[in-house]
Amino acid sequence: MKPAKLFTPLQVGKLNLANRIVIAPMCQYSAVDGRMNDWHIMHLGQLAVSGAALLTIEATAVTPDGRITYGDVGLYSDEAEAAMASVLQSVRRWSDMPIGIRLSHAGCKASREKPWHGGGQIRDGAPNGWSTSAPSPVAFHPEETAPAGLDRAGLAAVREAFADAARRADRLGLDFIQIHGAHGYLLHQFLSPLANVRDDEYGGALENRMRFPLEVFDAVRDAFREDRPVTMRVSGTDWVDGGWSIEDTVAFALALQARGCAAIHVSSGGLSPDQVIPVGPGYQIPLARAVKQATRMPVIAVGLITEFEQAETILGSEDADLIALARAMLYNPRWPWHAAAHFDAQVKAPNQNQYLRSKPSQHRDLFGH
Repeated sequence: MKPAKLFTPLQVGKLNLANRIVIAPMCQYSAVDGRMNDWHIMHLGQLAVSGAALLTIEATAVTPDGRITYGDVGLYSDEAEAAMASVLQSVRRWSDMPIGIRLSHAGCKASREKPWHGGGQIRDGAPNGWSTSAPSPVAFHPEETAPAGLDRAGLAAVREAFADAARRADRLGLDFIQIHGAHGYLLHQFLSPLANVRDDEYGGALENRMRFPLEVFDAVRDAFREDRPVTMRVSGTDWVDGGWSIEDTVAFALALQARGCAAIHVSSGGLSPDQVIPVGPGYQIPLARAVKQATRMPVIAVGLITEFEQAETILGSEDADLIALARAMLYNPRWPWHAAAHFDAQVKAPNQNQYLRSKPSQHRDLFGH
């Protein structure tokens, strides 16, 4: 019987993955001044023993004003770096799963309330609020305060902040970096004509709108050790007429590939409240497929992928190379275990005896023992 592709190895750059299941970043909005704490040990720790191939730390701000909320994790200070180092030490003590980080700047979508408190914009001067910046003075929502447009000094500062965060990630020994270019945050704002109305070399034509995100990629790639991959997450479409499109995404992906991008994670939306998303199982797979057909990079598919056979079909059809799970992993933190049992495959589990004994009796080789 041919083994399930979901449990075949894959190399991303020089990083060897045991299977095709990756844990997508999930914002927890539970940091204090950018510093991780014991919640993050619990959250990441239980995911690190799930049997997936790799784990990605949530969207991590490269500047304080680049946080989505005041509860975001940051990697912009020695204190934030030390807090992350402490969390990583705890997780790595019990798991050898590769761990990476998503570096991000929220742009005009910064300075928000935590989602469970409504998620609305907190205006500058209010408690937990600050002024925001973006490619252009275009607010995410018409009723919100518009951000300041970044000038040349601002562009240079943001670019250097991404590079500095990459150097901190390098010191922390993280296995890879994912740059956040999706979901309506700063780099996506540069890409989309809906948010970028600049009239300089960073606005207008597609080549110009791609310029700053590509400069950020180059800065991060130069700052991170050569033998560890740098990847990018993109929104394949804005789901708005006249916005960022899948054709634009393919052009951007090819430019990233030429610069040494190791993989691309294809999501969608997040830039405009006018978006109309056809949400359903695997609704973003056609976007991943388009990028996969045009590039040589490993492509990561994500979005309402919940079933084992669904994931296997995506890989078997060569619509993507890896399957990213987020909320499905929270709902079922042993999703890879159950998938391995379903496909008569093997997955890694902790050595602690009760973990090993918890495998279903009809799948005696599930953990390779």
